[in-house]
Amino acid sequence: MRVVIQRVTQAAVSINEEISGKINNGLLILVGIGQDDHTEDIQWLTQKITNLRIFSDDDGKMNLSILDIKGEILLVSQFTLYASTKKGNRPSFIQSAPPTIAIPLYEQFIQSLKETGIAIQTGQFGADMKVSLTNDGPVTIIIDSKNKE
Repeated sequence: MRVVIQRVTQAAVSINEEISGKINNGLLILVGIGQDDHTEDIQWLTQKITNLRIFSDDDGKMNLSILDIKGEILLVSQFTLYASTKKGNRPSFIQSAPPTIAIPLYEQFIQSLKETGIAIQTGQFGADMKVSLTNDGPVTIIIDSKNKE
């Protein structure tokens, strides 16, 4: 699984001009699910994300986690995180998991994050979504569960 994590002061996702999910202080997470992803990837990412110290403490140092600040998460599926641009000018998405694999893993990921006690908002898998955000910092972190980085 690949995630792009953005520290935000606010973020929202809309579908057909209606807000599907909205948060204030917290993380906007774009998640791509690959063909080789499994429950272990979800468990590892949940642990990594919830303990990632990217929020500022009283001294202005990135020393606090989303749990520490009691922040929120907006989770949005984004298969394009598995785009391959190696050949030609049109990206290939063959490394992305098909919906039959990706949807159950996406739903498991939502549940895994909810079990941490963090308030979770989401988009809708496969929908044409519009995402708005105010990136705080800006702080943007990319994590790939297969590379563990």
